[in-house]
Amino acid sequence: MQADTDTAVIIAAKDEQDRIAATVEAAASLPGVDLVVVVDDGSADATGRIAAGSGAKVIRHSRNRGKGAAMETGAAAVRLLDDDTPRHLLFLDADLGETAKQAAPLVEPVRAGTADMTIAVFSELVKLGGHGFVVRLSRDGIKRLTGWTATQPLNGQRCLTRAAFDAAQPLAPGFGVETGLTVDLLRAGFSITEVEVPLSHRATGTDWHAQLHRARQFRDVGRALAAREPTVARQLARLRRAGR
Repeated sequence: MQADTDTAVIIAAKDEQDRIAATVEAAASLPGVDLVVVVDDGSADATGRIAAGSGAKVIRHSRNRGKGAAMETGAAAVRLLDDDTPRHLLFLDADLGETAKQAAPLVEPVRAGTADMTIAVFSELVKLGGHGFVVRLSRDGIKRLTGWTATQPLNGQRCLTRAAFDAAQPLAPGFGVETGLTVDLLRAGFSITEVEVPLSHRATGTDWHAQLHRARQFRDVGRALAAREPTVARQLARLRRAGR
């Protein structure tokens, strides 16, 4: 790793063949980035092949294991390629396309040592997946457990130090990863800064696929919060036992 490069980009991707090339190329152009890792999380299309052809290191899950697992796989791959000084980890969504080149402000506070993790706040009004009731579930849960109010708690565009990422292991599974990551780091005393950036990705629709996606998000966020809130966890356990 050269002295002027200190950051790896990790992109969890599933069935994103139409946008992955633009996202990888834009991410690779960010200042200080010398490595882009794409975790192909069980895609049924050409996502992995196109990502590799665009210059990314690609690791493939033979089946879909969820976002949290994909992030852990990507971080493990980066660790193998790190020198004595670990790279910072910049997580970006696969469908950002060319807007990924605007992600540099997420890295700057981490690089300067003023934040252990940054979370993007999109400056354009877009529907982050689960906009509405899932966002409220996550935001209210984070507030209840840590006292901190997140603007866009489900935003997956985040930069972390390696130390912060390691401290949050194991990550919450699936779409609960962002909520769990925020709670765990704040509870462990790490600092989080929100950064407004002009990124955008595909808006979540309203068809049945989108509704199913939101339902999965709600389930995963709820599980992440329950696992970090003993009272809720005990109540859920009693309900499960009562249902047997």
